[in-house]
Amino acid sequence: MGRLNAGYGRVQVLWDVDLAVEARQIVALVGANGAGKTTLLRAISGMIPVRSGSIRFGDREIAGEAIESIVDLGVAHVPEGRRLFSGLTVRENLTLGGWRNNNRDLSRAVALFPVLGQRLNQVASTLSGGEQQMCAIARGLMGEPSLLLIDELSLGLAPILVDEIVARLPEISASGTSVLLVEQDIDTALTVSQFGYVLEAGYITKSGTSKELLADPTIQEAYLGLRAT
Repeated sequence: MGRLNAGYGRVQVLWDVDLAVEARQIVALVGANGAGKTTLLRAISGMIPVRSGSIRFGDREIAGEAIESIVDLGVAHVPEGRRLFSGLTVRENLTLGGWRNNNRDLSRAVALFPVLGQRLNQVASTLSGGEQQMCAIARGLMGEPSLLLIDELSLGLAPILVDEIVARLPEISASGTSVLLVEQDIDTALTVSQFGYVLEAGYITKSGTSKELLADPTIQEAYLGLRAT
């Protein structure tokens, strides 16, 4: 995307945002609460209108496209809070994820997250938070997307469950689905990703390889609580 501007009503949230996700890559988007990270994912997936700028997916401009068209092109969005169909079973949630491309094969989802195979007939609202996040990611993958947007993967989850889910992301990207990860745990996000962007008050203020960002003293102090000695 290039020089992207977006917001809500009269309030502009994103200012001239430039960001790229390459094939088979995990990219982290990090920053404080209220920086505009969720807004950026919503703009990419067509949930909010773009005021100006470009969002290119492959060789196609998708800024202004309908949500359904963006999904059909290969973009899946796992929103903050999971947003499962709480009254439906795990099987039904996954099947709905593959509805547009007529994919009813659950083998990839179960292989990626084996616990879902044990919960297929369980109502989604009765799953643990970690299991719900697994189901939400697996539901997104049922559409066989080229790009998976994940908003706040670790929110409300125990660290051990976060580690278990994050450990699957390299497998997802290696299989051909790039990942744009918004994550409040910056250490985790920059450890699993290859490239990262820092969003502050709607502006991209830093970008680089994830290793470079993790080693940046200003990021260590502002987001990791580390001070140079």
